[in-house]
Amino acid sequence: MSACLEINNLSAVLANGQRVLRSVSLAVQPGEVRALVGESGAGKTMIGKAVLGVLPSSVRVVEGDMKLEGEDLGRLQPKARRTLIGARTALIPQDPLTALNPSRRIGPQMTDRLVRILGWSGDKADRRIRQLLDEVQIRDPDRVLRSYPHELSGGMRQRVLIAAAFAAEPRLIVADEPTTALDVTVQKQILLLIAELQREHGTAILFVTHDLGVVAKISQKVSVLYAGKVVEEADTTALFTAPQHPYTRALMAATPRYTDPLASLKPVDETVLRGLAAEIATADQAWRRPHG
Repeated sequence: MSACLEINNLSAVLANGQRVLRSVSLAVQPGEVRALVGESGAGKTMIGKAVLGVLPSSVRVVEGDMKLEGEDLGRLQPKARRTLIGARTALIPQDPLTALNPSRRIGPQMTDRLVRILGWSGDKADRRIRQLLDEVQIRDPDRVLRSYPHELSGGMRQRVLIAAAFAAEPRLIVADEPTTALDVTVQKQILLLIAELQREHGTAILFVTHDLGVVAKISQKVSVLYAGKVVEEADTTALFTAPQHPYTRALMAATPRYTDPLASLKPVDETVLRGLAAEIATADQAWRRPHG
């Protein structure tokens, strides 16, 4: 079975030549949830933005390729690439309030993509959105569709965005820390909801998170990142049972234990970080020789 998403040797740089993604390679199989985990600034969100074609103007891909269901995104003309990405992928963003247009009602924001990108009729798009609102357990769809974003709670806004993401049956969803802006109780509900919809629809998900607890609950495979480099990847069970890389082990050791709430937090060992920094510096030096 061919991968839904395949990233090979992807490197990206800032305007000053500093690498922010370092030869990243990974694959997401159809119907699979792959987690990207690491500290803030590790490059998790940057990978998701590269896939969706929304990298900041200050970041440039200089090496590698990305394939979506076998289609090489780098070989497509911009319009064809946007059309392909719009039809086959979707995003569940981190902050539902800033992701929604505050000056527009929820209804048009949810149906726009179906009508404008996929060419659906307004009636068909409206029926589909209402079906999905029911699936994400919103019991008063008429009120929600008439509402402006500020009139909904954070959990309701995130449910709206999850429904919008699944509406067009995308092959791949990039979920960019979709529970970070929510309180702990709502986080659990949203994670269960995403997992349930993912199983029902068979959608592949690239799940960006810094929370190892979330990784354990929702993913089948994990890529651990540090400074834009994949330092370890494994099946989720294997990763938690026997992590191989010192950085992965250090991350797990630094995770707070709810069974021992009075225990002191344990930061990542500086020896591990120094070793990683030296390894990355050496790799960057070698990479620059042929790349100028």
